[in-house]
Amino acid sequence: MAPTVEIDVEVVYALLDEQVVMRLQMAPGATVLQAIQQSGLLLRYPQISIATARAGIFGKIVALDAPLRTGDRVEIYRPLTVDPKEARRRRVKLRISKKSDT
Repeated sequence: MAPTVEIDVEVVYALLDEQVVMRLQMAPGATVLQAIQQSGLLLRYPQISIATARAGIFGKIVALDAPLRTGDRVEIYRPLTVDPKEARRRRVKLRISKKSDT
């Protein structure tokens, strides 16, 4: 019987002032959810709710039951605090007000 070759993956979680990268070796066929659980980030950051968390691989959102391949980078996404359209409106308004001050 041939030995099972593990796959190498990373699990990443970023806060405003901190980024955590966990490198893991997983069994072939492991899922995104299994990698997140094995990373220990759910214990370290209790604000991550696996029930509502969104995750992706290299910036593309995937289901938690998506299988992993060696070299994958699993990213755990935080909920948005501001609607992206509203954030853009604020930046434009700030830029316009700075131009009018000069």
